[in-house]
Amino acid sequence: MRLLEIKQLTATDSSAYWEIRLEALQKNPSAFITTYQDALNKVNPVNETAERFANGNNYTYGAYLKNNLVGVVTMLRQTHPKFKHKAEILAMYVSNEIRGLGIGTKLLDKTIEQAKLVGIEQLQLGVVSTNIPAIALYKKVGFSIYGTEIRAIKMNDSYEDEELMVYFI
Repeated sequence: MRLLEIKQLTATDSSAYWEIRLEALQKNPSAFITTYQDALNKVNPVNETAERFANGNNYTYGAYLKNNLVGVVTMLRQTHPKFKHKAEILAMYVSNEIRGLGIGTKLLDKTIEQAKLVGIEQLQLGVVSTNIPAIALYKKVGFSIYGTEIRAIKMNDSYEDEELMVYFI
């Protein structure tokens, strides 16, 4: 394996994915709808992850650095016939310790490359308005903000707005 490898994840990557998912939920809770506690309460998350990876509309990519999974992103294609030209970017995360090395950009580039191959015309995502580094990354890759959902997320008595972004292929 090269020093850095970006690849589509399969069932054999499920355990590594689950570990980095838990890390993401623990270290960056405001960036995800799922909570760390919700994740811990899942009955068989590794098998569930493997099944998701086998879904033909789910494209999850991982960044392996020195054989360790350090970053992930999922592209989920819409299934309704009138929306099949669109996909959502979900669960984007790069380990805090290695941010700033361009791994997020490489993950998104690979995702965009795959989107082109399978005929997706636009990618959409939502990102918490206070996550300035993530917004900057998405803009750098070519996403643009097309709206803001006010009070999109509520945790306890606190609200977060969400920037809605799109990338046209």
